[in-house]
Formats: sequence, structure tokens, C-alpha cells
Amino acid sequence: MPGKDFWSQAVGPKQKVEANVLGGFQGRRPKIWRIAAVFAATGALVLSGCSSGTESGDGSTQTEAATAEKVDAIARTVPEAIKSSGKLIIGVNIPYAPNEFKDPAGKIVGFDVDLMNAIAGTLGLTPEYREADFAKIIPAIQGGTFNVGMSSFTDSKEREEQVDFVTYFSAGTLWAQPAGGEVDPENACGKKVAVQATTVQETEELPARSQKCTDAGQPAIQIIPFDSQDAATNAVVLGQADAMSADSPVTLYAIKQTNGKLEQAGAMFDSAPYGWPVEKGSALAQSLLQALEHLIETGKYKEIASNWGLEEGMIDKPVINGAVS
Repeated sequence: MPGKDFWSQAVGPKQKVEANVLGGFQGRRPKIWRIAAVFAATGALVLSGCSSGTESGDGSTQTEAATAEKVDAIARTVPEAIKSSGKLIIGVNIPYAPNEFKDPAGKIVGFDVDLMNAIAGTLGLTPEYREADFAKIIPAIQGGTFNVGMSSFTDSKEREEQVDFVTYFSAGTLWAQPAGGEVDPENACGKKVAVQATTVQETEELPARSQKCTDAGQPAIQIIPFDSQDAATNAVVLGQADAMSADSPVTLYAIKQTNGKLEQAGAMFDSAPYGWPVEKGSALAQSLLQALEHLIETGKYKEIASNWGLEEGMIDKPVINGAVS
């Protein structure tokens, strides 16, 4: 949250989530959630993006390169071993909608996927996605199995000791409310707030906010947990809750999916950068950085983010190792 926890699903941006074989680190949040393919109550359809994929013989999933054209000057910066293979091997953990998940046909789609496809196209490479446990992606990058990770990783100081990151998005926690509502996350005492169970929003954020309310002699926040994020979203749409709290990409995606029935409540907070991890010291980091700068300059980055309703988290300038904590 941002980054996976594994959720993480949230793991909102700064929370510790799950330990990998080299030690604990932050990332996506503490529980995997899924956004339903269809919100039955609202009739909102899931955005499938523009990717398509096929299963390869080695169990990996190959997603068709997106609409970016090769830029020779940038492609020449790719490390020779990767360049000669013609492939960019990407480790990914699924699901984490809207960033990376499978559509009903089993194809890997999402914001991260569309963006990485465009990055690969700019570099003149074919993206090859290989699924892995979230905690095993960084070790696999260190071991040379993957060239890069793409799984909503929060760029943290701790992780930067193991790999380098190229930042591409800013994620945090964000609330949503029914369109026209007047919910203020900073003054939500007595409100009913829907949340996915076991996320950092349920275990840390909302209890802390509620404690402030009761310490001040005001009514507690009524925290309403749901097993799935789509159920929490529907609770707000149907008027069973005053608002919902989730990682910002999740909330922005829900707002887009409900076709105007939901809107932001307050601004995003506890933000931190998402990044693509690569081997420490690899020249690939500079290649990815230049490719993303190119996509930002041409407007392709904004186009992809807008397609998934994630404009709020766009960044102006990517950096290598931009952790804030």
C-alpha cells in the first residue's frame, strides 16, 4: 500500500508484513484480497485492461507486449545478457487487483502489467511473467532467476539492502464514501467504516482513530470488517456503512468500478513509493528508469494509470532507491 504485504494487501505503505527467507520486510499488506469480477449490486464491470496472455510450457505466463514502441537509445542500455535473450523475465505474485490479477479467462492483467508491458516494449523486449510466492521474488532476483519483480512492492530502506528499486507509483491509504457524502477521516467518530478483515486498516489505522475518539469522550468508530474487499465496497454502496478504508489503488479502483456511486473521502495518507526490484547494482535499473521517464513524457504512463482509475498515485519523476523509511 501500499505495497503488498503480502498483501499484503495493504500493507499499506509502511507496515511490516511477512518475512522472507532473508528476514522480514514491508510490502503489500497482510492479507490477500480480491475484487470481484462483477459487483452484482452495482452492475459495475471489472476493467480487464488491454493485456492478453498465454500459458507457456514452463508454467510461466506470457503477457503480450503493450502498445509502446521500441526506443533504440534506451534499448541499448539494457544489460547484454538480457538484450541477447530478447526477454524480460518478471516475477509476479497474484492476486492484487487492480495492479496484478487474473481475468476470468486466466490472463494476467492489471495496472502493473500494462505498465510493465509498455516498459518492455520501449526496451525492445518481450515480457515473460512467472508467478511466485511474494516472499520468494526478491531472493529469486538475487539468484538471477528473475530480471525484475513486479508485485506492488513498497520500496523500503530494508529492502534496498537486498535489491535496487525503480519507483513508479505512490500508494497510501485512502477512504471512499457515497457520492455527495461528507465523511472526514480525521473526524469520523461514530461513523460506520467498512474494511477488509486483517488488513492494516482494520488492525492498526481504524483502531487508533477510534481510540482517539473515545479518549476525547466521543463515540467510537464502528469498524465493520468483511472477508473480501468487494463486500466492503458494496456495503458502502448499499448504505450499510458510511465509508470504507483501503490501500489507495484498491479504493481508486473501487471508485472507478462503481461508476460514480462512490467518491474519495479526504486525501491519501501514509504514502510510500512502489518500486520494481532488480539485482543490486544492475544496469537494468537505469534502463527501467529511462523507459519510465519516456512513458511519462509521451503520456503513455498517464493513459495506463487513467485506464485503471489510478491517476491519484502517479509520480512525476521516477528514481532509483527512493524509500522514505
